Amino acid sequence: MSKTIFITGIDTNTGKSYATGYIAKQFMEQGKKVITQKFIQTGNYGISEDIEIHRKVMGIDLLQDDIDGVTCPVILSYPASPHLAAKIDKVDIDIKKITAATIMLKKRYDIILIEGAGGIMTPVNDSITTLDYIAARRYPVIIVTSPKLGSINHTLLTLEICSYYNIKVTAVAYSKFGVYDRIICDDTEQYLKKYIRNFKHCAWIEIPDIV
Repeated sequence: MSKTIFITGIDTNTGKSYATGYIAKQFMEQGKKVITQKFIQTGNYGISEDIEIHRKVMGIDLLQDDIDGVTCPVILSYPASPHLAAKIDKVDIDIKKITAATIMLKKRYDIILIEGAGGIMTPVNDSITTLDYIAARRYPVIIVTSPKLGSINHTLLTLEICSYYNIKVTAVAYSKFGVYDRIICDDTEQYLKKYIRNFKHCAWIEIPDIV
């Protein structure tokens, strides 16, 4: 049976795309047939730029599912939250289309990693957030965090809201992609590693600076 994991961040620009590609590569090296999907892409035309990052990190070319739009069924032009980008493009985000694309991928792959847009409370439209989408489908999640100042607060909030909604957190991925204050970076890592001991079966994944 295929497994679907939703990869969310504590905020925007936390390195979700690099983390998603890196985690997919690790599964590939274990002999798993893995695919990544972008939940909703904003600020883009054509093929999802985040999917292109996934493939680059995975060390493979674009797949037919990428070219056909299955791995990113919704692409919006304005670089904003999905609900606003959709309003600007004067379209409604088709939730059923996203779910149908995931179901299609589940028939072809062992593992599907779905990268979200922004943080877990990002509005999809005026009715639901990303959290609502995840909870309705009972997807387990991987939370991508970073060493930037404020990450501890945002990570703990994300962990606690997942716990409140009975969403299983399988891992916290610490993305060191970029340049950070070394003192804050090390302390944040130590603090979060200790904190996630409160969450059963929650692993720690370190995403290296160069992937």
